[in-house]
Amino acid sequence: MVDKHVPRGARVLLTVLLLASFDSVVAAQSTQQPSQSTSQPPPGTASAPTRYHGGVPRRAVQYYSMTWGVDSLDVKWTESGEVIRFTYRVLDPARAAVLNDKKFEPSLIDPQAGVRLVVPSLEKVGQLRQSSAPEAGKTYWMAFSNKGRHVKKGHRVDVVIGTFRAEGLVVN
Repeated sequence: MVDKHVPRGARVLLTVLLLASFDSVVAAQSTQQPSQSTSQPPPGTASAPTRYHGGVPRRAVQYYSMTWGVDSLDVKWTESGEVIRFTYRVLDPARAAVLNDKKFEPSLIDPQAGVRLVVPSLEKVGQLRQSSAPEAGKTYWMAFSNKGRHVKKGHRVDVVIGTFRAEGLVVN
């Protein structure tokens, strides 16, 4: 049964998180030896790899890299709290072109705070985002105005740019 009060994005995020959790449990069980204790790793071995990369589930990282040609998605709350900075690294410039396209107005949506932030445009500087042609291996950014400081650290937000949508990113 699907709860009609839960937004579609939250259901998708929950599904991705559950799949990532399931994958890590299966991987841990398949590598575990019956004679070894489960409470302590064997001496001299590194700790088990985490299932998250930069706060984004592994499957989501794979999705963004294969579909949109980007990885290392990150959302940071600046020291003053007046600006939220979104960064990403380009892997495939052709797929990532939509993120740098000036004709699309980016927005950052915080369902918890009930706000939609936009990239401000300053008179002499223009929009606070990079819009040059993307190059593989380079990191790009854009800054969203958080006037009133509605978006807080720890909130899960969605970034929408044209047809690109990154859901459930945690604000650091």
